[in-house]
Parts: sequence; C-alpha cells; structure tokens
Amino acid sequence: MASASSPAPALAHGVAPLRAGQGYSFVLRRLHSLTGIIPVGAFLFEHILISNSTAITGPDAYARQVSFLANLPLVFFLELFGIWIPILFHGLYGFYIWYRGDGNTVAYPWSGNWMYTLQRWTGGIAFIYIVWHTYTMRFTGVDLHDLPARSFGKVAAEVHNPWLLAFYVIGLIAGSWHFAYGIWLFAAKWGIVSGDKGQQRLLRVCMAFFVLLSVVGLVSLYTFRERFQEPSGPATNIVDTRHATANGRPVQ
Repeated sequence: MASASSPAPALAHGVAPLRAGQGYSFVLRRLHSLTGIIPVGAFLFEHILISNSTAITGPDAYARQVSFLANLPLVFFLELFGIWIPILFHGLYGFYIWYRGDGNTVAYPWSGNWMYTLQRWTGGIAFIYIVWHTYTMRFTGVDLHDLPARSFGKVAAEVHNPWLLAFYVIGLIAGSWHFAYGIWLFAAKWGIVSGDKGQQRLLRVCMAFFVLLSVVGLVSLYTFRERFQEPSGPATNIVDTRHATANGRPVQ
C-alpha cells in the first residue's frame, strides 16, 4: 500500500538508478547491492535449484552432490570468501540500512510501497535461516564433508520435526522472494533495465523465478520428509568407507 507521499499505482514510476553518493557509504551500498546477486544470490541458486533438487532422485544422488562440493579445491576458502563473509556483510549491512530507514526513502518514488517492507522482512528472515542452517549442517553432528552419505539422513531428521519443517518452509520462501525480487531491484537500481514497461516485464520474470525457486525447494523438502528413508546397513557403510578411505580417515 502506498503512503501519502507516494501515490498509487505503486510501481507506476519505476525505480530510479542507484544514486551517486560520497565516501564509504557509496562504496558500501554498491557492494551491498552487488553481493546480493554475486555471490549470495548465486549460492542460493545453486543450493536450491541444483544441490537440493538432487535429493528428489534419492539419497545417493544427494550424497554424490555433497561429496562433489566437499571435495572442491580449497573448499574452505571458497566457502569463507564466496559464501560466509559475503552473506555476513550483505545481511548485517542490510540490517543497518533497515535500522537507518533510508534505504529506499529518497531513491524510490514509491518508498511507502508494501514491497519495500516485504523485502526488508524477508531479508531478515532469510539471514537468520541461512546462519542457523549453515551452523546445524556444517558445525553440529556428523561432518558432511567427511561422510556425505549421511547428508540426506541429517536433513531428513530435521524436517521430520514439525517446528523445524515450518522454519525450513518459511526460510525457503523468504529467501526465494528476497533473491528473486532483489534481482529486479538490482537491475532497476543499476540502470540495467530502464523504463516502466521494461521494469514491469522484468518484474513478471522475477516473480516467475520466485515461484520456481519455491516450488523446487518445497518438493525437495517433501522428498527429505516423505519419499526416502535414511540409507542404513551395509550399503551406507560401503559408501562411507570409500569416502573415508579416499581422504585417509577411518570411519567412526
């Protein structure tokens, strides 16, 4: 709903390009806008549409994808500089912009639009979800880099908890919206797509992308919860032993 200072229709005037600024604020806002697409957005794209979607075909396919990612060269530094630090910067600086309340106030003629508020809230929810999900998957319980065959079962165990399942669903939808709508904001703010008609067409594409991300993510969650059981018995031990032997580590 538009405010008194930004008359409806909300999107009629489009989005002004990113304003020139001064000093560190200009650089930080540029970095914040850019990191929302690369690498944070690219990570979400890979995580939802590639890695998690492999679970739809079964635990073995998901384990192979986890193993592939875990064995990338210099994987720790790839995660540190390609995922963790950019997410922390984008999320924390986003909270700062939200706190200051001036992220869209001057730049956009429709700053009172409900989509601005939705983008802020979905960003906050997605940040909390990603931090929690990364911590539980990477730093608690089974080390999935050592035992990727346990990855499917570890996720399945969480989504069988109804409260955690609800958190997964909310986090997934919030992250999908924030990324998809963020693509539109990025293209409009940086002047990549200008003019009302061009921005409206891009907005429709971004909303379709949001639906795609959400549907694939929800189907993946359904798969983890309902379609397969955690691999167990000799087959699991064989897979784990192969991986552990390849890394020179004994299986516990």
